Amino acid sequence: MIRHIVLIRFQPGLSDRDIAALFAELHQIKGKVAGLLSVVSGKSESPEQMERGYMHGFVVEFTGWAALQAYQDHPEHQVLGAKLTAAATGGKDGILCFDLAASA
Repeated sequence: MIRHIVLIRFQPGLSDRDIAALFAELHQIKGKVAGLLSVVSGKSESPEQMERGYMHGFVVEFTGWAALQAYQDHPEHQVLGAKLTAAATGGKDGILCFDLAASA
């Protein structure tokens, strides 16, 4: 299993409603990419408060690397990726991606 972890520093002034709409769009891809197992998104609730500005994020779980690649190549992901980049502070500099291979 692959966990695709994405942390985002959204631009100041972006409303909770706008962020929720972006995450809703992310969830709509579920069922459209073979091997995509789950999508979880939201705002950090960490009691450690070590987010360093990355207050929102999501985790998408895949059966393997090929499924992650299919997700990255999917047209809906491409559109959403552009929207997330535009909404992030500094564009791509405001997005952190981390892919973790984990046993099921």
